[in-house]
Amino acid sequence: MKIEPTLERRAWPGTQSRPARLGAAGFTLIEMMLAIGVSSIVLIAVSAALFTSLHLRAGTTAVVDAATPIDQTCAFLRRDLQCLVSPTNGTTKILSGGFRVGTISSVGVSDPVAVEMFTATGALSDSPSQPWGDVQRVTYELKNAADRSATGKDLVRSVTRNLLSVSTPDVTDQLMLSGVASVKFSGYDGAQWQPTWDTTDVMSANTNLPLAVRVEILMAGDNATAEPIQMVVPIDAVARTNMVLTTTGG
Repeated sequence: MKIEPTLERRAWPGTQSRPARLGAAGFTLIEMMLAIGVSSIVLIAVSAALFTSLHLRAGTTAVVDAATPIDQTCAFLRRDLQCLVSPTNGTTKILSGGFRVGTISSVGVSDPVAVEMFTATGALSDSPSQPWGDVQRVTYELKNAADRSATGKDLVRSVTRNLLSVSTPDVTDQLMLSGVASVKFSGYDGAQWQPTWDTTDVMSANTNLPLAVRVEILMAGDNATAEPIQMVVPIDAVARTNMVLTTTGG
């Protein structure tokens, strides 16, 4: 009788023999479905947060862009009013005219202006072509918008640098704000706000600068229902006196 040799599996010293594994390790179908579901929920949450942040950023940018022209306009108005030059005595105006508020006409400006002032806000330059001082004439008026489809008008700041011109002076227009329905200036005489003010009118009671100037800007279009933009600027310039000086002999 022939005996076949057999191979005997021996374990290494100090170890125990382990039975052979029937299959490789892996995920079940339920585990895969749960992982995909959790990943989808996380992706949806991240996408929602991202789109919310983008929407908030766009809204904030729009608000800032809309407020920037208004802030710039208020800064120019405040600076011009704070640097007002006192009216010149007498009928001859040299480098300084009167302060006028209301619907008035100004030399070199085609549209009616809301305010005309002489202010020391001109920039000094060494250029021979612009030998002007710091006193300049500034007016604010509403003009028709360049875009006819736009709502409201344009608030324009007109500047005249050459105050000694014997002909019609050159006027430079600067666009301040678009979409404006109305702009109003009023002067404070110490008791009440006056809608008109003219220091050049010798028959007027207001021949001096007002104690303060109030500016009201009403926007048009979507902002028509909003409150008007109001700003009050105190006037620190020393006004001339109406007192007539007399001398007596002893």
